[in-house]
Amino acid sequence: MIQQLDRYRTPPDWHPGAPVLVRTLWFCLGAPLLSAPWLPGSAWRVALLRAFGARIGSGCRLKPGLRVKFPWRLVVGDACWLAEDAWIDNLAPVTLGDRVCLSQGTYLCTGNHDFRSPGFDLMLGPITIASDSWIAARAVLAPGTQIGGGAVVAFGAVVSGSVPPGAIVRGSPAVVVGQRKPRAVAAG
Repeated sequence: MIQQLDRYRTPPDWHPGAPVLVRTLWFCLGAPLLSAPWLPGSAWRVALLRAFGARIGSGCRLKPGLRVKFPWRLVVGDACWLAEDAWIDNLAPVTLGDRVCLSQGTYLCTGNHDFRSPGFDLMLGPITIASDSWIAARAVLAPGTQIGGGAVVAFGAVVSGSVPPGAIVRGSPAVVVGQRKPRAVAAG
């Protein structure tokens, strides 16, 4: 069965999560400023996202080109790095633990459509990335993905589902190819 896009309707139980005025200000002013490639600096980006409802920890680095759909659905822990052209497409909540790295061009997608439905029904799922994880450049996380603590999602990997703590995954679809070994701390 082929989708009939004229039959698509926003689910009645879904709401963007903020009043119309806040959404309008975000899309017309906040989002373009956040993603501006010609404006350096992290502190003002953190302040901007916080002003629109994001909960962001201390010591975070947010790079030019970062895109966030709905800041009010974003939680970021301490000392996280969100690199150039990372896209957090958060129709549903996205939660990052402490010391999470989203490398260049990562895409966190919390919404998809049911290809079996002629009405192209919206399907949502939150994304959670536990502390000390690294999502490498150009990796894609599907709706409902959960990344365990200390895991690595390799360059260009496509992840749907759960990644165990400390696992290294790669490929499309991503499969476990190794285990991340914690570094020994030198005695001092």
